Amino acid sequence: MSTLTAPPTARTSPFAGVNPTFIRYELRRRFNRQTTIFTLLLPAVLYLALFRTAPSHGTLPHGNFAAWMMIGIAVYGAAMAATSSAATISVEKSAGWMRTIALSPLAPPGYLLVKVLCSVVMAAVPVAIVGVLGRVTGAEASVRVWVISLLVAWLGAAVFAALGILLGLALKPDVVMHMPGLTMTALAFLGNLFIPLSGTMLEISRYTPMYGVSTLARYTLTDGYSFSGEHSSLAGAVVNIVAWFLGFGFAAVRRFAKSTGRQ
Repeated sequence: MSTLTAPPTARTSPFAGVNPTFIRYELRRRFNRQTTIFTLLLPAVLYLALFRTAPSHGTLPHGNFAAWMMIGIAVYGAAMAATSSAATISVEKSAGWMRTIALSPLAPPGYLLVKVLCSVVMAAVPVAIVGVLGRVTGAEASVRVWVISLLVAWLGAAVFAALGILLGLALKPDVVMHMPGLTMTALAFLGNLFIPLSGTMLEISRYTPMYGVSTLARYTLTDGYSFSGEHSSLAGAVVNIVAWFLGFGFAAVRRFAKSTGRQ
């Protein structure tokens, strides 16, 4: 006797199945004790260790080195939180949740959108913590610089939420749990977040995922100039952000469609 299986529910749009109940469920899952403590402590410790390591040459037009480092660590903390949060999709995949999704009206783009939005919300926590630390440790900048830089650091985490989803879908849970920290730290060094880069290293940095977000976040502070006088364009930073987000997002959607057997 043959066994009947329910066919996948038809999708009416790329974002079919997205609803407030699903979004609330995802947000509750993000804010667990272990993840929250990790996203609070690491950026705070890094900022306190690095905010006094100013280079002996160079000045900033709209603030001081502590503000420059604060923005860089805020970008790093947001990226780390978003990637770690989004990468938990690996656990869902190993538990067979993807097969359940395949029978629902939830389309791959909608699933990705909810994961990205919830991971970006999580990324606000380290940005706020680093901002407070910057305030009490002497980071100097205008109100405009503070608002724009921290807002960009937070919203730029969407790029790394897409990366986290891609890693979670591509790797097993026991592997992916170690990847966000290693990957984000390497990208932060290459992206000009921890140490002011110049020359060849700065040129290499322009093609890495964190370069665009860090440059855009610091633009109101630096006018696009490095401590060595090299200029980074605003347009180049925006193109970098859009290109990496679309690349990670497209790859994540394809991996999700493959995991659920939906093309």
